[in-house]
Parts: sequence; structure tokens; C-alpha cells
Amino acid sequence: MPEGHTIHALARDLDRAFAGTRPEATSPQGRFAAGAELLSGRELVHATSWGKHLFVEFEGDAWLHVHLGLIGKFSVDGHEYAGATPVAGQVRLRLQTDQHVADLRGPNLCAVITPEQVEAVTSRLGPDPLRPEPDPDLAWRRISRSGKTIAELLMDQAVLAGVGNVYRCEVLFRQRVDPFRPGREIRRSTWDAIWRDLVDLLPLGVATGRIVTVEEQVEQVRAQLAGGSATPLLERTSYVYRRQGEPCRVCGSRVRTQVVAGRNLFWCGRCQRRR
Repeated sequence: MPEGHTIHALARDLDRAFAGTRPEATSPQGRFAAGAELLSGRELVHATSWGKHLFVEFEGDAWLHVHLGLIGKFSVDGHEYAGATPVAGQVRLRLQTDQHVADLRGPNLCAVITPEQVEAVTSRLGPDPLRPEPDPDLAWRRISRSGKTIAELLMDQAVLAGVGNVYRCEVLFRQRVDPFRPGREIRRSTWDAIWRDLVDLLPLGVATGRIVTVEEQVEQVRAQLAGGSATPLLERTSYVYRRQGEPCRVCGSRVRTQVVAGRNLFWCGRCQRRR
């Protein structure tokens, strides 16, 4: 499932292509025909995201709400084009102007909603490290009162919005946190370190389109972005994610795996002992 940095970048790309325009909205697949008709020809005001939820504001208090789920994709062309673009595959929604086209395929959710419904959705979500002025204290209050493990809590979008399995595994390793420690046993200083790490790492994912967590690559990406490159040439790697049975990059112990909150958790039992 796309994590928060992917949805944030998608909102950015939609804004760049369509903000201030009146795109034609269609549903080539037919499953969103009524919703597309409601949106077609309206000015696209702004696209934004909160965690894994995408919200696109159109004039007249109409909002497009998209959750990609496990298989959804929303492609936005990165350049102006000329002529018609043929439809490929099952396109639930197409936004199109004379310059750009965006195709939505296979989303878990695609709906036209009101501002009140947007508020109802976002009020149920935890703080998003990528949004302006997020409130980490809100997440901490929920974590510090919970008997669930910190590995479960980081995947709970009502606790923390936008973090998925890859960031969960990697940040817990980076901070040496025992993933099975109950939230109420996590120290505040540990939560602060987790939050700072997410605030630091997620924007790198937005800029590069990759999840970058291994420190050598983090430093490389920062240097390249400082030099004006937004797409560093590197192979994605990880500390523990999808490395079950392989030696830990720090201590050499075997990386372990277990299903936690419906996803495969990866961790190092020797390195991750922090409360």
C-alpha cells in the first residue's frame, strides 16, 4: 500500500498539472460516471493529502476523496502533451486538459464528498508528519495510554497518519525500539525520537519517490537534493524490511519476521531493545 509520502507527492503533482484549470472528468471504466459528471468542468482549486487519503478541492464545495488501497494507482503525466491520449486498462477516473492527463486505476475508495465529510474523515486521523504544524502530542497521548504494541500503534492511522509497514520497520530499527513493547511502556523521549525521524525521512521520500532509511543513503540524498537533484541514482535498500534471515547490518544477528497488524514486521532482536 502506498505510504504517506507517495500520496503527498501525488497531491503536489495534481496541483502542478491542474490547479486553476477546469479539467474534463470522465470515467472510461464507467464505475465513477456520476461522480465524474459532477466534477467535470469545475475549477480544480487545490489538492492535498492527510496520511494515505487524497483530497482534491473543486469549486462549489465539491471534493474528490481517493484512497488507493493496496493496488490503486493515480498517474499524472509530468509534461505537456499534444493530442488525444488513449485509455489503457481499467481507468476509474480521468482528469484531462489540453496540457495534462491523470488516470486513476483500482482505488479502494473514490467519491465526491462535501467539506463536512472531509472534516469527518480527517478528524479520525492521527497527525501526519508531512502536514503543516502537525501535533505529535495527539499521537503520544494515544500511544502512552495503549496496551497495544508500538508496532501495532504505528500502523494505526488514527494514531499516526501516513506511516505504513516500511517506515514502521525501518524507523523502529533506526531508533532501536523493541517493536513488541506496549505503547504505555514507551518513554516520551523514545516517541520524540521516532517522530523526529519520521519528520526527517518522509520529505526525502516525497522528493525522490523512494523510501530512503539507511543512513549512508539518507546523507547521499540530502547532499544531492542540496545540489538541486530531486531524483538521486541509488538502489533502494533497507536495514530490516524484507531482509528476514539475512544478517543485521549493525550486529550480524539474523533479521526476524512476524505478522503484526496484518503486515510482516521485520526486526533485529539484538539491536532493538529500547523502551
